[in-house]
Amino acid sequence: MTSRTALFCALAFLGLSACNAGLPDVDALREPEVSRFTAEAPPGAAPGTCWGKQVTPAIIETVTHQVMLQPAEVQSDGSVLRPAVYKTETRQEIVRERKETWFETLCAEEMTPEFIASVQRALAVRGLYRGAPSGEMDARTRAAVRRYQKPQGLDSGILSRAAARELGLVTVERA
Repeated sequence: MTSRTALFCALAFLGLSACNAGLPDVDALREPEVSRFTAEAPPGAAPGTCWGKQVTPAIIETVTHQVMLQPAEVQSDGSVLRPAVYKTETRQEIVRERKETWFETLCAEEMTPEFIASVQRALAVRGLYRGAPSGEMDARTRAAVRRYQKPQGLDSGILSRAAARELGLVTVERA
């Protein structure tokens, strides 16, 4: 390899690695698609509480069936006089119903930078958050929250009050 070729390869390698250095973690940028904070609350919610809602869309399949209108006419020796007559029916079936899941969240005044930094540290200890605690509820933090809550059935980047309790960050109220 000539020195000119080696120089070109080295520059190309540095250029390509520099391109990848600034790319964010794709998983960290994934926003909650169907979860949101909401001003409304579910029926029977205590006044002054804050809520999030996760909407799981319905899954609808188009199903096609062949329906026999007239059976085949077959002689005793097995020869077919007239083949069976079919019609094609196409319809849509709901495979999974739409579902709304309400979950209690922390209110905005509770989500201080100090609290969010505690959430980041708690998630980092569990191997779900990488980086230094920033105190900001950024995309990386929401992705870590989502990874923590998903095994419990809540696929949301919005921190639920129940998850905050499980992380040991919110006190459990006595009855």
